[in-house]
Amino acid sequence: MSQPEFNSLPIMLVDDESEALSLLKSFLCHEGFTNVITFDDSMQALENFRHEEVALVVSDLRMPKLHGRDLLEAFSELKPHVPVIVVTAESHIETAIDSMKTGAVDYLTKPISINRFIASVKRALELRRLNEDIMLLESGTDKDISTRAPHIPSIITRNKEMLTLLSYVEVVAKSRQPVLISGETGVGKELVARAVHTLSGLKGDFVSINIAGLDDQMFSDTLFGHRRGAFTGALNDRDGLIMKAANGSIFLDEIGDLNELSQIKLLRLLQENEYYQLGSDNPLRSNVRLIVATNNNLRQSMNDGKFRKDLYYRLCTHQVAIPPLRKRLDDIPLLLEHFIRVAAKAMDKGHLSYRQEMVDFLGTYSFPGNIRELQSIIYDFVSRTTGPKLSTSLLKKIIARDQEPATALMEHENDSVNLDFNGVTFPSFPTLKQAETVLIEKALEIAKNNQGTAARMLGITRQALNNRLRRGKDR
Repeated sequence: MSQPEFNSLPIMLVDDESEALSLLKSFLCHEGFTNVITFDDSMQALENFRHEEVALVVSDLRMPKLHGRDLLEAFSELKPHVPVIVVTAESHIETAIDSMKTGAVDYLTKPISINRFIASVKRALELRRLNEDIMLLESGTDKDISTRAPHIPSIITRNKEMLTLLSYVEVVAKSRQPVLISGETGVGKELVARAVHTLSGLKGDFVSINIAGLDDQMFSDTLFGHRRGAFTGALNDRDGLIMKAANGSIFLDEIGDLNELSQIKLLRLLQENEYYQLGSDNPLRSNVRLIVATNNNLRQSMNDGKFRKDLYYRLCTHQVAIPPLRKRLDDIPLLLEHFIRVAAKAMDKGHLSYRQEMVDFLGTYSFPGNIRELQSIIYDFVSRTTGPKLSTSLLKKIIARDQEPATALMEHENDSVNLDFNGVTFPSFPTLKQAETVLIEKALEIAKNNQGTAARMLGITRQALNNRLRRGKDR
């Protein structure tokens, strides 16, 4: 049976206090939400929910008969497509996190801010609409996926998983909720972030920043800006990137490396759409769309206590996990052709041809650096090619060289030192921290303290290496 258009469905309010119900209903009616039903009995609310469709639910936690958490759990099991907002006098962060883990889309504490309440209701209705679009997307056939996927010139793919991902991106781009993009280094997280911005139709700019290694002051100054005299050297007012991205999107890469103080400020930005410039007591309003990315397991960081749980649940409303290149081998012919064509044009080498065996060979390589690595290899490959035909044997040599970065570095610098990789030993099986410390020290030693070179040897970005070195000093 098809579900009714949810815009015509009632909003359900549940609270054992009649005054609270009346107040919330008046807030909604003032904003034009006139179809509102109220329940001061949690058991009656559950019974109505079983048999009648509603647009969303706003429920108190502390109630007789059936506690709000049990009610929330029942709502989530019966109709997971119906968003639930929890409203309560309890301000403990653990309660908020537990509610969102159980299925709530938002958590509001009493006394309730009218603006915050209405904004939360509108966000919940928006999520309901998006969830229905996503369900339609998931019900499509393979043919539907290939025809529905939006055309994004910067993303070259024919892979089914990637096409499905792009269709999902097109749906969630219309939302103003955060988007969390995850994937290994080099898979194209910023390209997907730009696609979210483009498909959103927002008129403002797309602003990108890598926040790895930023302390709280640098983070706050970069995003929020400062007032003159806020700190030593602050000779003039400075607008932050939030203001630069007004009516647009801001992309925060390496979000998993954000320090705890900055996490709190980012959480406030998400909850209140407000921020403070350094040296100012006056809050500024924000209307930017937040897109974040990480190449780490953010949920694991949350479980390890390195990332705030309440911030994680705010950020993970829409999640995009980009597959590594080794899991989308059908894209290699397209990417190879594209990078060869672009590199040849840049180097004025005309048309370059290659044999199928080159594509077959690339399909056997794991590409730890993903698409970024493939692009780098092809540019180097084309630059070394003198004739109109590309040699598979030369490509194999380039990849073999890149697989042994330390040896290649020493040959390039005519260094007579021979590195014995087996010489890196441990008296017992090392922890990850121990192994990381030794490998970083060895890489820096080989690279003669050149951090850029050491980072390439370790297969990480220079910012990530700087961040690990800084954490090591703090320990």
